Amino acid sequence: MTLEEKAGLCSGLDFWNTKGIERLGIPSVMVTDGPHGLRKQQEGADHLGLHDSVPATCFPSAAGLASTWDRELIVRVGEALGAECQAENVAVLLGPGNNIKRSPLNGRNFEYFSEDPFLASELAASHVQGVQSQGVGTSLKHFAANNQEHRRMSVDAVIDERTLREIYLASFEGTVKQSQPWSVMCSYNQVNGEFASESETLLTKVLREEWGFEGFVVSDWGAVNERVKALQAGLELEMPSSSGIGDAKIVAAVKSGELAVEILDKAVERVLAFVFKSVGHRKEKTSVNQEEHHALARQVARESMVLLKNEDNLLPLAKSGTIAIIGEFAKKPRYQGGGSSHVNPTKLDDAFAEMKSVAGASATFLYAQGYELESDEVNDRLLDEARDTASQADAAVLFLGLPDRYESEGYDRTHLSLPESHKALIDAVAGVQGKVIVVLSNGSPVEMPWLSSTQAVLEGYLGGQAFGGAVADLLFGVVSPSGKLAETFPQKLSDNPSFLNFPGEGDRVEYKEGLFVGYRYYDKKEIEPLFPFGFGLSYTSFSYSHLRLGKSSIQDSETVEVTVTVKNTGNVAGKEIVQLYVSDVESSVIRPLQELKGFAKIELQPGEAGEVTFTLDKRSFAYYNVKLGDWHVESGEFSVAVGASSRDIRLTAPLVVHSAVTTAVKFHRNTTVGDLLDNPLTADKAKDYSSIFGLESAMEDNPEMFLAMMKYMPLRALVNFGQGKYTEADLADDLLELNTLAGRD
Repeated sequence: MTLEEKAGLCSGLDFWNTKGIERLGIPSVMVTDGPHGLRKQQEGADHLGLHDSVPATCFPSAAGLASTWDRELIVRVGEALGAECQAENVAVLLGPGNNIKRSPLNGRNFEYFSEDPFLASELAASHVQGVQSQGVGTSLKHFAANNQEHRRMSVDAVIDERTLREIYLASFEGTVKQSQPWSVMCSYNQVNGEFASESETLLTKVLREEWGFEGFVVSDWGAVNERVKALQAGLELEMPSSSGIGDAKIVAAVKSGELAVEILDKAVERVLAFVFKSVGHRKEKTSVNQEEHHALARQVARESMVLLKNEDNLLPLAKSGTIAIIGEFAKKPRYQGGGSSHVNPTKLDDAFAEMKSVAGASATFLYAQGYELESDEVNDRLLDEARDTASQADAAVLFLGLPDRYESEGYDRTHLSLPESHKALIDAVAGVQGKVIVVLSNGSPVEMPWLSSTQAVLEGYLGGQAFGGAVADLLFGVVSPSGKLAETFPQKLSDNPSFLNFPGEGDRVEYKEGLFVGYRYYDKKEIEPLFPFGFGLSYTSFSYSHLRLGKSSIQDSETVEVTVTVKNTGNVAGKEIVQLYVSDVESSVIRPLQELKGFAKIELQPGEAGEVTFTLDKRSFAYYNVKLGDWHVESGEFSVAVGASSRDIRLTAPLVVHSAVTTAVKFHRNTTVGDLLDNPLTADKAKDYSSIFGLESAMEDNPEMFLAMMKYMPLRALVNFGQGKYTEADLADDLLELNTLAGRD
């Protein structure tokens, strides 16, 4: 293979295809967008393929998929996506997106799973496993810290190492280790002063050496800053085609000695391994049953929707009487987000028609438009029509949410409010109708100052092409709602932890909230959210009992099983999402009050009970110790809690964990007396310092007050205040003794 051919294989042929080399039998293969649906452009379409892609099943976007909390269901979605890729001869589906939801304003949040890295990694791993089971690759994106669209191609995300590891890298880490995606896509932005595309730390040290990633790294489209530096850092494939510019830079760098040919060879080997893996997994003449995939999309949409309010058990509705359906979304649904994930659906449910179909002939349906989709302005004529329609009905269902222009790839939201026309519609209908049900279509949280004017709220997210049928099934009780929020809904935007530092200044955004993203912040600050992480109502109820730990004490190298019994105490079948949170009871470092470390979804008939079992390991109790450069567990007591949401903990149990690593501190002249008192190995020695001041009697009379006064005194001050009774030589001798006691030489 010539040098020019090697360089050529490291960039695209065009917008969606890799280069082939005919004389060597190396084929060109296709990659394309679509985390929740295939977006393959038609022949002759615009080069981006945004609006003229082949028909494909549009599943709920990641915000909705995450609300299912169902690994197996997401695997099935992945399998369907993989089958559709095979039918269209697509080698890699570009997704899933797995960035953390730092702010609800991020315009691309609908494409991401969660604010919690454990939940995000588990669901992304399931997505990857499903797609790749069909012989089609995935591209886990956008690595890393792509948490806003504002200046996304240049902004520098400034994040301390512990926060980066525990929050923003952890969602990728779990996915890579569990499912080995064929590729990882680097993000546009900089991370701590270095473009992600040029970060050897991210692309080689962390991704490959620490996590064991075996695939290839591809750039986000246009993300490469300096091609040679990116190749040296570990980015094998530049997309789209650079029209030979990047290739020429690689050739020149090899010839000048700037780039070692061994690095280029390694990159080419990884690209070739992917290409021939794709060819080897190619399934000829694959066909897709579109109706089966639509039925799956309907099931997934049902399980992704979250019942947020159901006053006086208004839902499910009876399949009789007169029901007013109000809002243009009922007939023109907002079912997916804008930008590169936009799918051309194989069919599209009409919620109004689906509700009529599910309810049958015994119910009468009225319709009013309510608002204009293309305008935020209040239309008085449409409001009057809505009032009149609602007043004639037994209940009114309002289809509301965020129009396409409110949230998309490429720009962020500026507020969390519904359009004025939607809010005015709620007021108008609530004035004449005592049973108001709101169905929301949106990709991320909205503020709800209008909540008290409604009796029921169903969060539909962006539910895909079967959104309408899924809504009908839930409103009429064909199934019970089972979705739960994978993100916190704040009362108001300013409650969000990133509020003061989003989207930053110029090309710099500092993640000053640190570890306290999402529920971690609301818990620690004791702020009441509108709806907490993990929240979701059902048409039935569940009780929790018999929380059992396999052991009461473990070494951090061991695992422990946690089992809890869940019972359906209601009158209809339902699914419950059981959540497990871990808390470090007393820590020497700043930690969240609790962190999600397990979840499971269980289906139960009325009166039926079942057991749910979780397995916790070292990572369940660890924090990232920057000094050690590794995950570390502090010996001590932890609380293991299970519940129905982050704010609905039902049962807790203690567990003692013993660390295999002792982080011995090196004592020095500025070590405080309190540091010595806190260490059981040196506490007795520290108490002896009372004699330096002749205060033995004070120590005996009121030891707590004396020790409190001494707590923050550095050891060097003992020399200053010792008046000759304690010298520098004494301090040197004591430091030697203290470090010996603590296990340091």
